[in-house]
Amino acid sequence: SHVCDAKTAVPSGRNAGSHVCDAKTAVPSGRNAGSPRADARTVPSHRDAMPVARVQTPKRPVPSGRNAGIDRLTKTSDIYGLKHRPMANTYTQIHIQTVFAVKYREAVIAPEWKEELYKYITGIIQNYDHKLLEINGMPDHVHIFFGMRPTQGLSKLMQQVKEDSTKWINSRGFLRHKFNWQEGFGAFSYSRSHVPAVCNYIEKQEEHHRKKTFLTEYKELLTAFGIEFDEAYLFKPLI
Repeated sequence: SHVCDAKTAVPSGRNAGSHVCDAKTAVPSGRNAGSPRADARTVPSHRDAMPVARVQTPKRPVPSGRNAGIDRLTKTSDIYGLKHRPMANTYTQIHIQTVFAVKYREAVIAPEWKEELYKYITGIIQNYDHKLLEINGMPDHVHIFFGMRPTQGLSKLMQQVKEDSTKWINSRGFLRHKFNWQEGFGAFSYSRSHVPAVCNYIEKQEEHHRKKTFLTEYKELLTAFGIEFDEAYLFKPLI
């Protein structure tokens, strides 16, 4: 297993008031001082982004000059769903775990190609400048834990992840029938101190699901976070 938390660089001088992200984050300086940093640890080599994922995501203009960071975000507001220009000197630390299931909770994600799927999803997350912390799942669902930058709405990101990964799975012909994800997703936020535990939990999905089903796990997450839900609208099985 790999360690999620790490020593954090201590800012000094002009950057002393800056917000510090974990996982050996370098303190920004010079022209890059105002650029937001993603909060994350390094993704294991076997989960590196697949280059093919870039084909699926919108091509973005290459910024230049002192305002490169702001120009890039402003010019691509239609992609990210932004309503306003991001504020200068913005520092954030946002850890999100998302959970979503295969349509009808069918157990069709096979061990033979699940790692390829995880790499592909990693590529989508990283292409939108977020940082993957951990990804794993079972044949009927996936957990994604990542450091999210405030440059995109969560629903927009999940829509892109599900749409692009669906196209990829179907294009590879892994299944005899058409693959689809179930509509909707669960999203849960965590403080920095919880990052190692969440990473460990997701990494050991196979172990956890020897004792409980996905639906039981999902209900426990909703209950633990105080989220009201109607069982009639939870991920439905094939009847």
